[in-house]
Parts: sequence; C-alpha cells; structure tokens
Amino acid sequence: MGTAAAAGRRGSIPAGTTSFVGRKKDVAEVKRLLSKARLVTLTGVGGVGKTRLALQTATELRRAFPDGAWFVELADLADPDLMAHTVLEALGVRDDTGRDKADVLADHLKERRILVILDNCEHLIEVCAASADRLLRVSPGLRFLATSRERLGIPGEHLWQVAPLPLPEPLAPLRSGAWRGYPAMALFAERAAAVEPGFAVIDENQALVANVCRMLAGIPLAIELAAVRVRALSLEELAARLADNFHVLAKGERGGLPRHQTLLAAVEWSHDLCGAAERILWARASVFGGGFTLSAAESVCAGDGLPARSVVGHLAGLVDKSVLLAERDGDRTRYRLLEPLRQFGRAKLHGMGDEDAVLRRHRDYYLAQAERSERDWFGPKQAEICARTKLEHANLRAALDYCLATPSEGRTGLKLAGTLWFYWAGCGVLGEGRHWLDHALQTVPESSEDRLKALWVNGYVSTLQGDVPRAVTLLGECRTEAGRVGDEAALAYAIHRLGCNALVGDDVGYAKDLFEDARIRYRRLGEMNGNVMLAGIEMAIASIFLGELEEAAALCEEARAIGAAHGEEWAYAYAIYVLALVALNRGEFELATGYARNCLKIKRTFNDLLGMVLSIEVLAWIESSLRHWVRAATLLGSAGRIWQSVGYPMFGSKYFGAPHGDCEARTREALGDSRYAVLSRYGSELTLEEAVAFALDEAEGAESGPVAEAETVLTDREHEVAVLIADGLSNREIADRLVISRRTAEGHVQRILRKLSFDSRAQIAAWVTQTAVRNERNGGTRQGRPE
Repeated sequence: MGTAAAAGRRGSIPAGTTSFVGRKKDVAEVKRLLSKARLVTLTGVGGVGKTRLALQTATELRRAFPDGAWFVELADLADPDLMAHTVLEALGVRDDTGRDKADVLADHLKERRILVILDNCEHLIEVCAASADRLLRVSPGLRFLATSRERLGIPGEHLWQVAPLPLPEPLAPLRSGAWRGYPAMALFAERAAAVEPGFAVIDENQALVANVCRMLAGIPLAIELAAVRVRALSLEELAARLADNFHVLAKGERGGLPRHQTLLAAVEWSHDLCGAAERILWARASVFGGGFTLSAAESVCAGDGLPARSVVGHLAGLVDKSVLLAERDGDRTRYRLLEPLRQFGRAKLHGMGDEDAVLRRHRDYYLAQAERSERDWFGPKQAEICARTKLEHANLRAALDYCLATPSEGRTGLKLAGTLWFYWAGCGVLGEGRHWLDHALQTVPESSEDRLKALWVNGYVSTLQGDVPRAVTLLGECRTEAGRVGDEAALAYAIHRLGCNALVGDDVGYAKDLFEDARIRYRRLGEMNGNVMLAGIEMAIASIFLGELEEAAALCEEARAIGAAHGEEWAYAYAIYVLALVALNRGEFELATGYARNCLKIKRTFNDLLGMVLSIEVLAWIESSLRHWVRAATLLGSAGRIWQSVGYPMFGSKYFGAPHGDCEARTREALGDSRYAVLSRYGSELTLEEAVAFALDEAEGAESGPVAEAETVLTDREHEVAVLIADGLSNREIADRLVISRRTAEGHVQRILRKLSFDSRAQIAAWVTQTAVRNERNGGTRQGRPE
C-alpha cells in the first residue's frame, strides 16, 4: 500500500499572537537536542510555556525538514482510539479506506523528513508513547517534539525541563534599567502595557515588579494573568493582594509554594477577582472543545446565576482578563480557554454540582446544530455547512464521547452519529465516522428508528471505504429489521445502498433493479434530498455499463435539474461526472472535459476524495482519447496515488476498471514503458492540491522561474541526455545509446546539473517531465525541448 493523499501544505505551525519573550537559550538547547535525538519531550508545570517553546523551536527549524514541521493539538482529544485520526488530520493526510489509521500514519511518515509537535500529551501518555515508539522505528527521518507534564518513557527520549523565566535574587539591589535583563519582568512589562498603555517599568518601580514576578515564580501564564490587572489595580495594590493571597496558601510549605501550586494559586487569585457571573461562565465554558461561538456560549452556559442576555458582556470581561482568547473567524468571533485554565474551570464546574446539566446542554446544542445542518444540506449552504462542521469537530467529538460514555445517553449518541452522515460521507471524515457509528451501534443494540438509521449510514460509509462485506452485513441487517418493524424510510435507504454494493461488485443488472426499487420507495415517501438524487445518478452508471447511454443521460439530466433547482452541489457534481462519462462514450471530448473539470472543482470544495479521483480518472481517459499521452500518463499516475487513500482502485470493479485499463494500455504503448513509467511516477509524486491543479490546468507556475528559463540554456545534445536520464539510463547506457564515450556522457551530465543548479539526476528527471507536460499543454513540442 502506498502513502495516503496529502494536501500541498509544508507544515502547520501556528503563528504566535504575542511576542516570544526570554527563551533564546532554551530554544538553542532544544534545537541541539533535536539534532542528536529523535524524540525530545518538554516537561514542566502547566503554564510554564512548553507549547510556546515548542512552536518557536519548530519555527526556527522549519527549513531543516523538507516535509515540514507540523503541530498536533491533543488537549481536546479524550478518546485514545482517535489518536492516529487526529495526527493524520493535523498533517493534512486523507485516507478514506478502512485500513487501520495507525498503519496509514506509519506508511505516510516512513520515508519523510519531518518534525511533528505532539502538544499536551499527559492525559494520553500511554497511547502517545506507543505511537511515538512505533513511528520512530519505521521512519528514520521523523523527529518528535512533545510537550507533557510527564515523560513518555520510551527508548531514545531526551528530556528538557522548561523552567520558569529567570528572576533577580530576592533583596538584591537592581541597577538602573536592570528589569530588561530579566525575561519574567520583561514579559510583565509588555503584557501590562498592552492593556494599560500608560504603564511602564521604571527604576522606581522595578523592585516592586520583581517582587510580583517572584511571587508568581516566573511562570509565564501566572505573570500574564497578573499583568492584565494593572488596568484596575495600581502596582502596589496588585503586589499587596498577591502577597496576602499567597501568604495564606504558603503556610506549611517549606521554602514557599511549589511551582505547580504557584500557578494554581495565581489562577485561583485571578478567578477570585472575577465577578460571580464571570466565574460561572469560566466554569461552564470548560466543557467546550476547540473553541466556541457566542451563540454556543449563550445556549450552553446561560442558566442559574447567568442570564443569556448577559453572556456577551461577561465573555468580553474574561477576554479583558486574559482568561479567554478571542479569535476572529471570518465575520464571527470564536472564544477559547487556554488548557490550564480550561482544566481549572472544569474542576470548578465539577465542584459546583451542575456539570452533568451543562454537558447535556452542550450535547443538545451540537445535536440541534447537526440536525439543522442535515436539513440544510440539501440546499445552497453545503459548502458553508461543511466548513462550519469541520470547525466544530472537537465539540462534536466531545458530545459523542459524553453520550457514549454515559449509560443513559447512548440513544442520543446513536442519533447524533447517524445525523452526521452528511459530514462523514460528504466532507471526507469516513474513518472517524465509522469509529463513532461502530461504537454507537455496539453501545445501543436495541432496535429503534435511530439504530436503523445508524445501520444504513454505517453501511454507506463502509461502502465508500471499500469494505463491501461489512457494508452488506450492516445493510442486510437494516433491510431485514426495517421490513419487520415497517420503517419504510430505512428500508428504502438500505435497498439503495445495497444497490451500490451490487454495482461495484459487477452485478449490474441486480444493482439497477435495487436502484429502481429504492427510487419508487423514495417517491412514495415524498423523500427528496442528495441521497435520493444519488440513487438516480448511480442507476445511470449501471445504465452506462449496460450500454444504455440515452437512459443514463436522461437520469443525470433529471438529477442535475433537481440539484440546480435546490442549489445542491455535492450530489449534483456526481451527476455531471456521469454526464462526462456519457459524453466521452459519444466522442464529445470538449463537453466531457467541461463536465469532469466542473465536478472536480466542486469536489475540491468539499474535500471529497472519491469525487476528486473519479474526476481525474475520466480526465485521463479523455486526454488519452485526444492522444495527449503525456497528460494522460501524468493524470493516471496522480489518480493512482489518490486511489490508495480511497480504497480499491476503480472499486476493484471490471466495469469501472475497463476504461482505466484501456487508457493505460494505449498510453503506455504510445509512450513506451520507460517514458510512461517516468511520467506516471511524476504524477504520483504530486500532492493532492498539485494533482487537482494539474488536472484543472491551473498549474501556471510551472511555466516561469529558474527551471523554465534553464530550457534555453541547454544545448540540443544536453536536452537529449536529460531525456535519457529521465528514462532511467545510466551514464554507460547513455553513452551506448548515443554512440559516445562514457567520459563524454559524464561530462554532459555534469554540465546539465551545473546549468540547472541541480544536485541529483532525480531533479533532472523531474524537470524533463515538467517540461514535457507543459509543452503538450501548450500545443506540442518546440524544437530543442524535451519530448
């Protein structure tokens, strides 16, 4: 199996929202450790700055990792079984097969030079340790930088204890301007000035600032929480209140408070200074995962002691106090608690006695949002729904986890998992959808309408993953039970999806009968949505396989009209994909190209891997029919790479596979085995984004820059040698082919490398391929250019 399809990004290190203060030596030391160790774990108390140190280190090391530096946030992950899913998602890797995601991750990383930050590992220490150990064994170019309150404890791990920021010694006199040399004081000065522009550390108050920072043990988060208070308190008042608070807590502690208690004390002090309603909001907001909106806060957090109309003001108050982060998302604001503050709030919520009620409100809010999105999916808001649901992924996880871990809530979890079919199937989240659907069906075995829906949805997801046996079992159970209890809707969906499995299983006549049966049942029920559209579209595919092009065209035109009337795009795109097949069979190549490219553009919006690869396949067939052999070979190569992330290429079906096989045979014969292999390999090395851009003829950047300019530098003989290098010939073989000496061949190769500023023969091969692809797109080969 090959690696999964990945997007074109080369890393995901988020930019800091505030300056990075006082860690230059730490960064240098962590960089040194990473140069000799493949796992470095940053340990230390909460709030000491482990995450910021990891991000800064990764930012400075980014160029050392050709495959990027990537950030994986684990704080919101509760289910250890989703560890690999979470890492793959963070790396931008798509795999819609039923393969174990840990295997997919290992395959993706094994040949890459890459840095991965695993942030906040402590609550998942065992699975993090096991995953890191396995991945480091199979991927020699992988480096992990982990942050955790405890070590992972695997061989080869190096630790770096993140210490609080340096402070002046107690009672030591401070020379003029000395505060600038102490990072803790510099951090306080910067954050205080940000909220109170008139504030400044001067010689007269620097001793007081030093004392404040000393009480806070130099812990950055504690310092930031205290610094924002200068808006309401003088520096003297701030120091006095901290001293009173910490004096009580420190009784009985030799040498003062331990650092973990210092942070807790600072957070507790900040909490005490909040108003009563702000404290309630802080506690209740701790149930959110990955951030939340004002609407969500009003629905979930309002209640006793916190009227809904007051939530917006108290959110602003917590932002002012640096308890909440406010981040813009288009025209909306999302709020987020830093992890130590979220954990503190969750403990307070538990102590308040209404934790379960708040968790139910959280669950109800996201269930209602999922139900509303399911209804609106058949309409013009699909792209917006897809983007919004992805944004709320962590909250949906939290809601599902709550339901399926709470005995009395299992039925609701089953309902939510089934309701999210549009997200699992429509937005490329098949693997995680299968996880939750399997879990829900195991948790709630009793027959019900929600269980029947979860069965056909899981059968649908399993079909898309290529797991036909599992799909047929689930759909067969749904069909039998729906018939027994008289659930006509579930029966129609089960029959429809069984038709899909028959179609990919090459029982085309039976598949067509099942599609027709489902369509009759949908009409009888008055059902009309994207699934109903797909029944007609999939029936059209069966018609094509049976040679009934007119019927196929009519079915797709009907579906296309329905989609256009309702503003539906996701199923509509499949209708025009099938119309591309019809046009191709009729020899209408320009029309077929237009349909296929429009389908690909839409599917790119939804990140629908199956829709994208089907579109790229048909574009390859069209190019081959037009005798555009270079583009055909490149497209087949890129499709082959993507198919590995979808499942069986062309579903393992002889009907789907026949045009692919014909296209490959014709293209290979026209180009020759060696040239075909080079072009196909070039296509397979494109990222998903690059492959889509190439298929849509959007890759204009290839026509400019040093590589394009270098074409005019090589002589005709050097071009000839470059093409033979791309064909995989050695210097001896090139010499024999051109009837020149080996030394002359070696001289040509060295001049080509020098002129193109390349370091390897592989780079020459890639350049030859890019040039050939570009020339064919521009209407043929120009004299002296690679063919």
